[in-house]
Amino acid sequence: MGKHSAHVVWDWNGTLLDDIHTVIEATNASFAEIGLGPITLERYRELYCVPVPRFYERLMGRLPTDEEWAAMDEVFHRHYWRLAEACLLTAGAAELLAARRAAGRTQSLLSLAPHENLVPVVRRHGIEEHFVRVDGRVGASHTGKAEHMVRHLAAMENVPPERIVVVGDAADDALAAAHVGAKAVLYTGGSHSRASLRAAGVPVVDSLAEAVEVAEELVG
Repeated sequence: MGKHSAHVVWDWNGTLLDDIHTVIEATNASFAEIGLGPITLERYRELYCVPVPRFYERLMGRLPTDEEWAAMDEVFHRHYWRLAEACLLTAGAAELLAARRAAGRTQSLLSLAPHENLVPVVRRHGIEEHFVRVDGRVGASHTGKAEHMVRHLAAMENVPPERIVVVGDAADDALAAAHVGAKAVLYTGGSHSRASLRAAGVPVVDSLAEAVEVAEELVG
């Protein structure tokens, strides 16, 4: 890694993968099964948060029980992974990743999507080679990204926290970055409203190209 270049830790859903409308479709399909009314994209972006049980608390007025959460999680993922086959990468993402790799910049991918689901999808989109590491979630689905970030960085050598910039679409990405002493840039194309992202206190951008530019400025 170059002395003055950022190591970017990319988020997947809503960042590199343009899947927010699929998420809404899967969410509403799952809501119909569990007795909740449909939600709009705008409302989703106002309420969504990680850990995801807190999102359901905002919808229901209470935290789901462990049994309810297990059922909700299963129903959502059943619908999501059926629909996700049609999702495309965010416009320009593949070219951006390739250009960074060609320039000698390092990058990795960390997602809360289950690891066994994530890796085949990344490979199908033809971008796995651009990352020094790809990690999806292993274990419980009710956690945030911070603990996964610790393991992700521990598996990579010679990447100091001050050179790491997390690029994601959720406030949780900024929290995970702060947890390990890294920086973050948040992208408006995914799960959060601009107001929610701004509340995280890190730069907010409208494109992945801008996210990379800001990332380099943050560590320069």
